[in-house]
Amino acid sequence: MGTHFDSEAELNINRLFPIKYVILILQSIFRVYMRFKRLFEKATKTHVLLDITRLVGRARSNIMPTGVDRVSMAYVQHYYSHARAVLAEGRFVAVLNKSDSKKAFDYLLSPNPDTDYVMKRLIMKARLTAWLRPKVKEQVLINTSHTGVGHDLYAIGLRKRNVKLVFMVHDVIPITHPEFCRPDEKIKHHKRIDNILKFASGIIANSKFTLDALSNEAEKLGVPKPHSTIAHLAPGFTSKPYKRRPIKSPYFVMLSTIEPRKNHNLLFRIWRKLVEEMGKDAPKLVLIGRRGWECENVVDILERSEILRDFLIEKSDCPDRELCTYLSHAQALLFPTLVEGYGMPVIESLMVNTPVIATDLTVFHEIAGEVPDYLDYLDGVGWLNTIKAYMDNNHPMRLAQLERMKSYQSPSWDSHFEKVNTLIHFILATNATP
Repeated sequence: MGTHFDSEAELNINRLFPIKYVILILQSIFRVYMRFKRLFEKATKTHVLLDITRLVGRARSNIMPTGVDRVSMAYVQHYYSHARAVLAEGRFVAVLNKSDSKKAFDYLLSPNPDTDYVMKRLIMKARLTAWLRPKVKEQVLINTSHTGVGHDLYAIGLRKRNVKLVFMVHDVIPITHPEFCRPDEKIKHHKRIDNILKFASGIIANSKFTLDALSNEAEKLGVPKPHSTIAHLAPGFTSKPYKRRPIKSPYFVMLSTIEPRKNHNLLFRIWRKLVEEMGKDAPKLVLIGRRGWECENVVDILERSEILRDFLIEKSDCPDRELCTYLSHAQALLFPTLVEGYGMPVIESLMVNTPVIATDLTVFHEIAGEVPDYLDYLDGVGWLNTIKAYMDNNHPMRLAQLERMKSYQSPSWDSHFEKVNTLIHFILATNATP
């Protein structure tokens, strides 16, 4: 009986040991979790969070920045020292700690061959730590790219962490002019704008024109518009041009993504006329920008037009300094666009003292005053004659614009961020919520 009892007791103890070990392991895990969570929460105590999801995706794919990307990069540069980075995908939203945020910002500002590898590691770590979901105090997230805005869970998840949301609205063109966009873009942008109006504590509009269009959408939906500020965008590049001309003969530049509303076809018709009249003496047209969507007609001309082949120069991936060089030595920037929310190429061209010939749009008058020469986008003859005039450096029309440019003051990032910071402080001071 004694032996049997000892064996049974020993068996019971052996059964208990694994349970004890499990408890010890769980306690250790919990202690590590709490310590890590406290450190993580401490590390995220900052006023500004920056959503860099779009920038990271484009950096990993080695895609040249668009105008929206340049704006987002300006925010990374400005808030670099005290902001935290946010990565999002659907319901997944992670706030990076101080060290990882700095690393992400560094690789975005100075890409190198390791960028993709480093970003992958940061994303994996962000996914592993996202479940901690630290609650934070007095934080404002700034989203400058519309990425994630169409997902309710994006905003709801951040709001649960006491984060105030500030969105930059670049335009509402997919809603007001859906014919110039992808077929499903109107529905998607409606959802983005709906969520901005529903969840935002603040809105940054790049122009009064954009804010007025957004106000009209809010009125149609019967909802109040969040606290807003108009902050004009400064030029997106700071590179200095090369002194040597990239093309010896006179040339013009069109700077934009190739898409229907940019109106490339107008210039192609004009250039065909120029070549027919002037032959080899016709100017070149440099097209800087990636091919976008529903631009088959433009692509057909670029790839198959015999008469224009030697006069159209397509630069789909153009580094900043090369872009600045092409723009600086051009006879003029041509911008026959049909509709815009802002018009960064106009600002960038005037910054390097290159004249602008643009569509007569309200927003261009807002950001560039009466400096450019404006034309109706239907006035083909007017565009043709103005381009001919600008081929001559000493033509009175060109000289007159160069004279007007002397008094032009380009928007600055200092002024932009002064308005943004005023909005942020107001939101935090008043605990503004939608």
